[in-house]
Amino acid sequence: MAPTWDSRHPRRSGASILPVLLPIAVLIVVAVAVGSWLQFTERQALDTVHTVGSQATDRVDVEANVQRVDAAARELALRVRVTARGTLSEEEGTAPVADLSLQTSAQTLGDLEFKAHERLTTRDVRVAMTDGSISDYPFDTYETDIEFWAQLDGKPVPVRMLFSNDDALFSISAKPTPSDQEAVGVALGLGLARSGSLLLFVLFMMAVMWALATSVLIGAWYLTTRGEGLVWAALGWMAATLFALSAFRNNAPGTPPIGCVMDWFAFLWAETVIALCLIAVVITGVHTALQHDDTHPA
Repeated sequence: MAPTWDSRHPRRSGASILPVLLPIAVLIVVAVAVGSWLQFTERQALDTVHTVGSQATDRVDVEANVQRVDAAARELALRVRVTARGTLSEEEGTAPVADLSLQTSAQTLGDLEFKAHERLTTRDVRVAMTDGSISDYPFDTYETDIEFWAQLDGKPVPVRMLFSNDDALFSISAKPTPSDQEAVGVALGLGLARSGSLLLFVLFMMAVMWALATSVLIGAWYLTTRGEGLVWAALGWMAATLFALSAFRNNAPGTPPIGCVMDWFAFLWAETVIALCLIAVVITGVHTALQHDDTHPA
């Protein structure tokens, strides 16, 4: 006998999933476009070089590059490369013709000294930051000043500074400020804030924390109102979420301290909700199991 076709179960058409796939595809395209734009703008900011100071032929060039910002220590690591120009240099700018002294601002921890006729080597210096607090993470902001003025054989010489930033976790704005030695010195006022990608990622982490806490809360409500007893799979999921959330929080970029804004806005409350839900499910489950044992004695 030939098989009959049951009209109650029509064959699904591939066109029926199109209304689902189309919004997902659009969402993916939009997400990739926004991510590409954010990455491009941040890359442009990292590639930006701020130039300030003298354009004289006989001068000292100072290339100051931020390697890393340590918010916990309230300082940034600055890599300084010095080049003598014009009659101040020999060997194509790699050595000064006389002893070169490079003084810095009060926030910069240490001046730089270079001997005559010796190669100008790259130096790393630390710069103290003012204002702001890491407890405001990821919304913490800081300020500082970097300043250079040079003396060759005890006489002031013009300086030009080229400033750039290589720390992807921070965006740094720079603007010229009056120097203590305006005739020959250069100074930049720096404003530091967390980068856009870091801020976006931390906000996403906070949303995930609240989403997980809400999921556990809904699951606990279902188990306690339906009298399901001790459901070990659900208890294992809740306990795993409780400890996984702590590891998730510790993976936040920039090593935020305990008690920062992210903790008070999301992490601590999410952990509290999950822990209370777990306790409530256990107590309710044990109570239900005991009632079941009393009702059905062995």
